[in-house]
Amino acid sequence: MSSNGSPASTEIPGMESTSETIRRIFGNDSSTLGAEIADETSRYERLTRQEFPRPARTRRIAVANQKGGVGKTTSTVNVSAALASHGANVLVIDMDPQGNASTALGVPHGTKDPSVYDVLEGRLTIEQAKQQCPDIEQLEVVPASIELSGAELEVADLPNRNDLLREALDSFLEQSEKHYDYVLIDCPPSLGLLVINSMCAVTEMLIPIQAEYYALEGLGQLINTIGLVQDHYNPNLTVSTMLVTMYDRRTLLSREVFTEVKSHYPSIVLDTTIPRTVKISEAPSFGKTVISYDPRGMGAIAYGEAALEIARRSASVLAAIDSKRGD
Repeated sequence: MSSNGSPASTEIPGMESTSETIRRIFGNDSSTLGAEIADETSRYERLTRQEFPRPARTRRIAVANQKGGVGKTTSTVNVSAALASHGANVLVIDMDPQGNASTALGVPHGTKDPSVYDVLEGRLTIEQAKQQCPDIEQLEVVPASIELSGAELEVADLPNRNDLLREALDSFLEQSEKHYDYVLIDCPPSLGLLVINSMCAVTEMLIPIQAEYYALEGLGQLINTIGLVQDHYNPNLTVSTMLVTMYDRRTLLSREVFTEVKSHYPSIVLDTTIPRTVKISEAPSFGKTVISYDPRGMGAIAYGEAALEIARRSASVLAAIDSKRGD
């Protein structure tokens, strides 16, 4: 491993790389399996050599999409894991009562385990509720349990009901001896008090978009919802990132959806797309992210490349947030 937590390169000067060997054997025909393997290998080798810049201050990002099944939780855990694997200190807060992010990150989240439900109810602080991800040293998690589904009713009459998570997160980050580069919040696929709490606790939104036309319809609704939150609760909220998921480069539909989204939001759609792969789907059943489960596979590589883009955009994103605040 390198000093920043990324896999060290095993290349020896003067010797051809693995990808060069594969290309020599299989040739350069883009339709061959060998070409796909060579592309995967060269991307992995290139990624291991990259330095992930750390942001000047903590980036607080909510990952949301009202449409289910678009890769929201998958993107939350794998972007977080990729950032942490490359040297960043990352905190994930699971705000979805299903607790899928907690499962994928390998942390206990039964009804008797400390969770974000206890944080919202005021029984525990984030410091007391967070757990260490067993696979990745610099990644910590505030898990969610099914009890969280009742929190919306229980706190509905509180005067600060929209700011419960923000107040807890502000307090935690101010008092923590450890500096966190990123806080990512996995939102439920709905619009309720849990999502509003998440959007009020952050300054950025990351929106995963499935590469299909139905996803484009849902995107307009989500942008309108974010606008309402900006108008009424959090004027500093910025849509900083969109990530196209479940992308199949062999189909015209995927390419058209990506082009359409990119043309409407050119400055915030990542160039990286996330492919459909079996390993991405399998990993949570083993209590792992794809970054840990299949680190050399195309899914892990794509999420690593997406995380690198996010890291490299930090300076411009933070400047845009400051401009919005009038700093």
